Amino acid sequence: MTSNNNQPVKAGASGALNKMKYEIANELGISNYQQMDKGQLPSRVNGYVGGNMTKRMVAYAEQALANGQMDQINQSAKLDTPQQQQ
Repeated sequence: MTSNNNQPVKAGASGALNKMKYEIANELGISNYQQMDKGQLPSRVNGYVGGNMTKRMVAYAEQALANGQMDQINQSAKLDTPQQQQ
């Protein structure tokens, strides 16, 4: 059994990401996605959900950029930058 060590960039984002995942699964016609054993689903089904989540997040960021909300984007997605080795 594998474990998921992925962490959201922003603390507390897990709830919002899960909500988005279940909404998208419902929109795609996958009912009861929240209660399903994801390991028993074909990877294509899980990929549809994850791919649509990514598309939607990119669309949100593109809209924010188009509206000149660069500061909001920078604040919402600060990433740790690796230190260069000397």
